[in-house]
Amino acid sequence: MIRILYLIYQWVIFVPLLIISTTWCTLTIIIGSTLGNNKFWGYYPGVIWGRFVCVAALLRIKVNRKVVLDKKQSYIFVANHQGAFDIFLVYGYLGHNFKWLMKQSLKKMPLVGLASSKAGHVFVDQSSRKGIVETMKNTRYTLKEGMSTVVFPEGHRTPDGHMAEFKKGAFQTALSLKLPIVPMTIDGAYKVLPIHSWRMSPSAISLTFHEPIETANLTSDDLPELINKVHSIIESSLLSKGNS
Repeated sequence: MIRILYLIYQWVIFVPLLIISTTWCTLTIIIGSTLGNNKFWGYYPGVIWGRFVCVAALLRIKVNRKVVLDKKQSYIFVANHQGAFDIFLVYGYLGHNFKWLMKQSLKKMPLVGLASSKAGHVFVDQSSRKGIVETMKNTRYTLKEGMSTVVFPEGHRTPDGHMAEFKKGAFQTALSLKLPIVPMTIDGAYKVLPIHSWRMSPSAISLTFHEPIETANLTSDDLPELINKVHSIIESSLLSKGNS
């Protein structure tokens, strides 16, 4: 009975609220970033949007912060990717100004592409050597003075809570820019909207921030060990994997 009631709530109330709030968020970012500072307008509307969507979906969010991060320091937040609601979770509860490193194809999405450009997010172009160099140049220019980024190095969502192998891109960027990595564990989000399903569940989600890992003295030879270390740290806080 509860599942049926939530299904009705999902389509009659939540989905319209999601559409309205997303439209508000993108338009606010576009207008605010055009007329003002995109460091402010490219971030805070997203915080309101992310939290609102989580509340509207009746999710129970728990944030565990094991360390207080320096607001003036730029970080590369590395998280496991559990589901579509990871985006709302990060926006609403990261607590640190950031820009996404986004696929070039997202630039063509109506409203979202324009809002992302205005907000100053970095579009990743891996189609050519010139594109890669330009992407790194834009990333270096963006990630400074406390501006951070969030990366899901698995590259895809998990169907059951278990983590896949990490791709190297985020870690190579951290080494190149000498920025600390903050491992971040998302747990339970895969249950909210399972892959290949349109039926949501009002699940509990936890977001755990681990201590930063310095990269200033690391080289490319340390990359495999760094990747394994971050993977293990993130996995250590997973409690719900496989218990769908």
